[in-house]
Amino acid sequence: MIKRSLAAPVAAHLAGLAATAAILAAAGPAAAQETPVAIGISGWTGFAPLTLAKEAGLFKKLGLDVSLKKIPQKDRHLAMASGDIQCAATTVETWVIWNANGVAATQIFQLDKSYGADGMVVKPSVAKIADLKGKTVAASAPGTAPYFTLAWMLKKNGLSVKDVKVVNLEPQAAANAMIAGNQDIDAAMTYEPYLGAVRAKPEAGKIIATTLDYPMVMDTVGCTPKFLKENPKAAKALADGYFAALDMIKADPKKSFEIMGADVKQSGEAFEKSQAYLRWQDKAANQKFFAGEHAQFSKEAADLLLEIGIIKQVPDLKALADTSFIK
Repeated sequence: MIKRSLAAPVAAHLAGLAATAAILAAAGPAAAQETPVAIGISGWTGFAPLTLAKEAGLFKKLGLDVSLKKIPQKDRHLAMASGDIQCAATTVETWVIWNANGVAATQIFQLDKSYGADGMVVKPSVAKIADLKGKTVAASAPGTAPYFTLAWMLKKNGLSVKDVKVVNLEPQAAANAMIAGNQDIDAAMTYEPYLGAVRAKPEAGKIIATTLDYPMVMDTVGCTPKFLKENPKAAKALADGYFAALDMIKADPKKSFEIMGADVKQSGEAFEKSQAYLRWQDKAANQKFFAGEHAQFSKEAADLLLEIGIIKQVPDLKALADTSFIK
């Protein structure tokens, strides 16, 4: 009797172990199939759906093991060239620069368009952009989006970067310098969420121009040709994960804004305000963008980059994007 009574629990226990082993065995190959991919980003509001896709498990569901690495834009191509990251998020003209300078990369989907989320802030005494001639402007290093935005805005107002003194500060530091009342800086190039901090303190400075006035900041995700060739399914999953994040934002904005805001130490409410100045681009918007605007803007950007000496030659612009992942 004693043996019989022990046999049932032991058998049940063994059966349980066997079931657990079977589950683990089944999960093992699935886990092993997750493709690792490292993406270089910044705290820019436009990139936040990538954070949402990672934190909400959307990338994981699609078989990706994504790591998001905060790398200053000026260094992102170096991380890509070294193999530290396989993909990156950055502005359209930046891909022109990287490819022109020997770091091959191909854009696979569009993230966002800035509608006032990038801008130039100036001291209250500066009336117009043309007044900046001979003055000091804080902006990221040449080859970055804030520097390019500065060059673009100056050109549209009859000036060039040679007409101002550029002090290299990253967008957050540039905004903080204005807010702190730094007497050595007359203007600064920054973006959300840091632009909003200047907007909230008008006595320190004013926003004289944004991408509402000059619509030229748009971001895409791109990867190395090697990664795309070896992992086409993973590249498609990256795009699909981003589009799934946009669906989640529509379905559950409050939770989505909280997740995205937490990554840049913002409340959900504060993040919601900063995202109002840009538009994330869904699949339909992506298809429309790559059908014409992308090539047109890349050409105009390349001409300006050549003019201001950021690139020595224009790369093959037709090779800068692969639209097969957004179909």
